[in-house]
Amino acid sequence: MPWWTFIAVDLADRFTGPVPELQLTSQVLHVVFLVLPLLWALGMLSPLDALLLWGMEQALVFGLGGSPMSSNLRLLGMFAMSVCVTVCTFFIPSTLGVVLFSMAMGFLLSLDLSQFGTYCGGGSRGACGDSGWHRGASPAPPSLFGWRLGCSELLLYLGLLLGAMSEAGLLHHFLSASQTQNLARVSQDAVSYLLITLFIVCWALREIQGAYVFGGVFLNPLYPRGMANVRVFKQRSRGLHMAGAIRRVLLNLVSPFAMVAFLALDGSVQQLHTASLSVGFTRAFRVVWQSSEDALLQMVVVVSVRLAAGDTRLPGWDSLGTGVQLLLVGLLSDRLLQFLSKLKFALAVLVTSWTEKKQRRQSAGTLLVLNASLCPLLLSVVVLSAMLSAPLLPLFTLPIFLVGFPRPQRSWPGPVGTACPCPDSIYYQQMSMSLACALRSAFARGSLGALTPGSHFLGRFQDRVVWIMILERGYGYCTVNIKGLELQETSCHTVEARRVDEVFEGAFERPERLGLNQGINLHWGNALTPCAALPVRVYSDARNVLSGIIDSHDNLRKLQDDFLKALVWLLLRNCVQRLKAFPWEAIMVESNISSLKFRRDSSSLTSFGDWSDEDDLFGPQPARRTVALVSTEAQLGDTVLQTGPSLPGSVEMDSLFENMALSALQPLQPLGLGLGLPAVDKGRNPEVPPTKSSGTLAHENFSCPHSELFSLPPGWRTAPLLPFRLQQLRPLFPEEWFRFTLGRLALAVQDEASEDVAKSLKEDGGLRDLHAQVALSCLISLGAESAFTSPSYVYRVYSGDVPWTEGLKWLSENKELYQLALKAFRYSFKLLFDQASLGPMESLDELFSTLEEYERDWYIGLVAEKGWQDSVLQEKPFLFSLGHDLTMGTYTGRVLSLQEQLVQVGHLNGEGVRGQWANLSWELLYATNDDEERYSIQAHPIMLRNLTVQAADPPLGYPIYSSVPLHLPCF
Repeated sequence: MPWWTFIAVDLADRFTGPVPELQLTSQVLHVVFLVLPLLWALGMLSPLDALLLWGMEQALVFGLGGSPMSSNLRLLGMFAMSVCVTVCTFFIPSTLGVVLFSMAMGFLLSLDLSQFGTYCGGGSRGACGDSGWHRGASPAPPSLFGWRLGCSELLLYLGLLLGAMSEAGLLHHFLSASQTQNLARVSQDAVSYLLITLFIVCWALREIQGAYVFGGVFLNPLYPRGMANVRVFKQRSRGLHMAGAIRRVLLNLVSPFAMVAFLALDGSVQQLHTASLSVGFTRAFRVVWQSSEDALLQMVVVVSVRLAAGDTRLPGWDSLGTGVQLLLVGLLSDRLLQFLSKLKFALAVLVTSWTEKKQRRQSAGTLLVLNASLCPLLLSVVVLSAMLSAPLLPLFTLPIFLVGFPRPQRSWPGPVGTACPCPDSIYYQQMSMSLACALRSAFARGSLGALTPGSHFLGRFQDRVVWIMILERGYGYCTVNIKGLELQETSCHTVEARRVDEVFEGAFERPERLGLNQGINLHWGNALTPCAALPVRVYSDARNVLSGIIDSHDNLRKLQDDFLKALVWLLLRNCVQRLKAFPWEAIMVESNISSLKFRRDSSSLTSFGDWSDEDDLFGPQPARRTVALVSTEAQLGDTVLQTGPSLPGSVEMDSLFENMALSALQPLQPLGLGLGLPAVDKGRNPEVPPTKSSGTLAHENFSCPHSELFSLPPGWRTAPLLPFRLQQLRPLFPEEWFRFTLGRLALAVQDEASEDVAKSLKEDGGLRDLHAQVALSCLISLGAESAFTSPSYVYRVYSGDVPWTEGLKWLSENKELYQLALKAFRYSFKLLFDQASLGPMESLDELFSTLEEYERDWYIGLVAEKGWQDSVLQEKPFLFSLGHDLTMGTYTGRVLSLQEQLVQVGHLNGEGVRGQWANLSWELLYATNDDEERYSIQAHPIMLRNLTVQAADPPLGYPIYSSVPLHLPCF
């Protein structure tokens, strides 16, 4: 509160006449002014920005019928529009105009107006199951999905608006006149009974949707349990889903029209040009749509009082008017719920300070005695906290309670979506979209209870903890923020996560038939109350110790053979991919082959009879051969004589290479049987097709003209290895597997005469020798020419940390070949893992299918690699990684499987969360206690203190993932 407020009140009291209220206010402010430093030190003095935002939010929610907003800008905009609507209502001259205007503006303001631009501008529909969303590479999840403002949505909204306005206008015009007041009262009584019936039915249908009923005290016998299988769970939940669909219709369609009818028939709407009419009825017509469930409860309370009184008049109550009555009921019900929630939180702190051994301090008994003796003071603090809608602050989370300063429901001044990212954040990012779609369905059915802004939910799946906060709520939408907490298993995190698992197991894992004593929630005092299990598309994490697999000598010997097979498959597949990516290369090779055959058969090009020394020097120039043609001739091993006027044995450079620069020519390759200097890979020439320049080795004596399609780059054939070493390892090359793979892949390349082409390719010894040379060179370069000798060596090669070998430098310089060799080794280790678990491969066809599955559905690598993170965001079906546990000295295998799993979600005590966050803010900002081992962040299994601190926004908390505000349609 600014200092000038105190001065203004004091001056007004001094220079005006005696006003008792003003004198009392001045006296109170004089006392408050003296204790301002103490209030600031205790964290009870609200900063100016927080006080303004809190006041604006309270006025918007309880005075204007709106909702807390997800950002300060949205709050300012919505507050300004709502005030303008209320002011305009005051100046409307007719009651019919007031009803129609309030009805229309209440409906429009309850929609998510800020998303209309995105709706209209977003080209794609973006359904929850859209693969584009699941496989998008954007680091931040989108804030809109599942709903697009198309023709059908516009017609639905327009139909609801016109229908509600027609109903309100007709009922008010024909039944609210003075001559038909008795008929209007009878009609309003009938609508009142309808409202009571709708409330009871909607409440009952919502209660049976969750795991517990009656405030989380008793287990719901209708909720399915033993949920090991998602399909079985969905089948058992069909009845609940049908009940949820009925509730959606009653709550979203029937109830708003019934409440609009009740308001249109009310006689107090005849009081024009009063503040109560402007504020009360503007709020009433809006809250019907903004929060239909809360509005239904408020109207039922007003109706019950009216029906209970009968013909008896209640002067103080009836004179307020229906609009103001609804406003007061909404305010009182909110404060009552806050009081009960805060009281439960205070009792949990008090009781657990003694019952929990790790929370019991030397001063615990003294504090309990003080709280018991000062019970009225404790209740006064709780009541004051509820009245101000301020958090109940437990000092250092001890049973010493203060009133925290009032603040908005979001608790933090910064924008929603800040986090402390780490490599594990990708799992929550992938999970958030599917979880949001599941939340959308759960919100619509009522599985998670009554939704109010400021509610907190906690989701649990394996080692993941998800924190969900409701930011705002309107007609047909709900805005949430999803946070992911750290996966690191610290002691405090583990203790509370274990208790969370126990709470969920007590709700979801019990047998179907329960005894009377087993149907009670044994963890009712816990801050977490289980609500429902939601099917979510998420990665299931399985870890295995590889003892007996990676250290088996038989498996290590088999690893060498599997590596060569996997590498051969990758080399041939790489050729196929290159041809599919650049199909014109294959066409050029085929055309050059046909051209050369034609030249070979033509006598005019293969005889000396056409040579003559009488040719005119300036006469017609002979046909010139291009660089591509010469390269192709060298690839086929043909010797085509020079044409044109030149002496025998001479080279006509101008005729042969036209006017091209010599630097643009491909390097000459060694002749003979590979006895020349090794070729140097200079990269692709942009002026010459790469396929023609990649196979210009004279020793490639391919017997099949199509073998060039499966040739390998020159740099891959120049390993600095002695020939006899390759000859010694030649028996290791899997020739049968090479022919099988070549035949299968050749069918994917050739369209005509594919069977004959595949057969000729299999019989080409030159092509087989080429691939054998490259594969064995990679084997030697990885140090596996004898065998993989130890698990540590296998792990180092798998990780890319290959020990020095003779050919390692050559292999690392050929980056593409190195990546293929590393991938082949990882595939071979995955083959070892699968065969040790499931049995050996029975045929070559099974091995081929397995490798294709690895390439299509798996990412096999390391967790720390970027490819691993990209695969998670792209939702690769499976991921595999080899790890090493240094503490245990064991090797582990980790498998991530993308599948639909059940994520258990529970409701948290919102006031307990706000109170612990208020203490965190006070402790770090006022008491400057930033000790990482301080008492107030230690594990507390009842209040979940450590998890709550983690979920706070940075820099006070440290969630590893936090989504932007997600606007979920839940109509």
